[in-house]
Amino acid sequence: MTNITDLEEKIAHLTRTVDDLSDVVARQERALALVMRRVGLLMEREAEREAASGDGVPLADQRPPHW
Repeated sequence: MTNITDLEEKIAHLTRTVDDLSDVVARQERALALVMRRVGLLMEREAEREAASGDGVPLADQRPPHW
């Protein structure tokens, strides 16, 4: 009987570990979705800013004024 009790304990511990890991993955998925949305918004904002600059050359490709 001891073997069955040991196996039941191990299964219970493994089940809890899987549940805990599932919670961690779910939190990371939500955090990643938030970061992706924010990066998308920042990219849109930068594209609008570069389009509004009007000179046709993206700000990142312009030479600094001291050149």
